[in-house]
Amino acid sequence: MSALTSGLPAQLFVIDPIARLRPTKDSSVALMQAAQRAGQQVWVCTPAQLSVQGQDALVQAQPIRLAEIRPTASGWDLPDQWFETDEPRWLPLSSFPLVWMRKDPPVDEAYLYATHLLELAERQGVRVLNRPASLRAWNEKLGALRWSHLMAPSLVSADVEQLAAFAADHGDVVLKPLGGRAGQGVVRSHGAAPGLKALLELVTAQQALPVMVQAFLPAVTAGDKRILLVDGEPLGAVNRKPAAGEFRSNLAVGGSPQATELTERERQICAELTTSLRAEGLFFVGIDVIDGRLSEINVTSPTGVREVERLSGIPLADQTMERLLAG
Repeated sequence: MSALTSGLPAQLFVIDPIARLRPTKDSSVALMQAAQRAGQQVWVCTPAQLSVQGQDALVQAQPIRLAEIRPTASGWDLPDQWFETDEPRWLPLSSFPLVWMRKDPPVDEAYLYATHLLELAERQGVRVLNRPASLRAWNEKLGALRWSHLMAPSLVSADVEQLAAFAADHGDVVLKPLGGRAGQGVVRSHGAAPGLKALLELVTAQQALPVMVQAFLPAVTAGDKRILLVDGEPLGAVNRKPAAGEFRSNLAVGGSPQATELTERERQICAELTTSLRAEGLFFVGIDVIDGRLSEINVTSPTGVREVERLSGIPLADQTMERLLAG
């Protein structure tokens, strides 16, 4: 019996295909389990299963039941069959008072169209997390520039001469593609490096695409801290330490997670963001901080919940759901 026929409250998660998710790593799975523990029926779909007929926003969704996945000293206790689903069916999106948009980047045409379809449901009273218009407006690199005073010196440009001059001024620098994720395509270089302009031509697609260049922060060797904010409040954090010989700390490229606590400086950074995050409907956000400097603001499908729960013992997903349902 589905939530929609049993009277139980329901939440819809718009995600990548469920079989592709890594349940011991994926924050979406942690949030779905927390919703289930809170007495909610969980449904899932992919962005391709959203549609609109006339003014009616529709979804081909299926209910899902998730097994418990418990932390152990070395990782997680994962059952062989960690989820079960029923057959998908077409339903009005307004059947779900809460919809999570948790599709992983890239933020491509399909992603952007999905946010437009979700926005139609929002106008019919559905609460979408995070707000579709803000998902479109907040590039995860560029969004942080609203607080550039909290960041390492940064420049965004497609102009090779301008980028090269910035590198000459700052010496050791990091180049970041604006559409990148999980550390992909991030390059470290130096203002005096041979072939720097050729590299800049490559990463800007011959000066057609802007990139971000930032002064390199040597303290990244001690880690890059992911802080998870729920309704603007920091609920947990994990330090991500780069692998030997690597400057990128992302877990997807070999960084190792470590338990951590927030410094006073990091709490100040979070406090500066709170009002804007709440005003723009960014309920679940992950920010990255290196040596007390804001690096990125992740709004699409922030990760880190599993690492916080296992290493720090903080029931972050349950706390997130408690705040959501109390709102």
